Amino acid sequence: MKIETAIFEMSAGLASQFPPSTLPEIVFSGRSNVGKSSLINKLINRKSLARTSSVPGKTATINFYRIDTMRLIDLPGYGYAKVPQGEKQRWADLIQGYFEADRDIRLVVQLVDMRHPPTAQDFQMIDFMTYNQIPFVIALAKADKLKPNEREQRLKAICTELHEFIGVKVIAFSIKSGEGVEELRNILDSVVQTD
Repeated sequence: MKIETAIFEMSAGLASQFPPSTLPEIVFSGRSNVGKSSLINKLINRKSLARTSSVPGKTATINFYRIDTMRLIDLPGYGYAKVPQGEKQRWADLIQGYFEADRDIRLVVQLVDMRHPPTAQDFQMIDFMTYNQIPFVIALAKADKLKPNEREQRLKAICTELHEFIGVKVIAFSIKSGEGVEELRNILDSVVQTD
């Protein structure tokens, strides 16, 4: 994945604000503060193109980033309890509006915190993509925060936790060490080059 240009294109707080779907789109989904924006920055070798925050619930819009041959889509995180119910509903409607629009979605990178079992909302998102036949991979975030024996135990547990999703690609990754990043870049390249 050779990147010559990478720009922040826009934020959309309403479905009516989405830019036209003129490029293949890679979507990043996951709970609040799981590392979606950090992963985007790591994939494109930029420190702060995608805005990150240590405070969950900060991404309240769908953010669009354009790189050479594709568009990267950073969805608002779900599952943050301190966001008012009305705002949570707006996010849900916004995300649903995105997936229901006629867009060239090539892949969803579903981030799950490797240290914990997938949440009910993680499973809801995975079920949604499975039901709607949206291609996705599961990226296990924060892999570097586990000791080797804890990591091995979690990998075994994840196979059990995700047993009904046979054939789904699962990739452990770390922003800190770069583990899994090249593999994800190769996957993104392959789904974009299917034209």
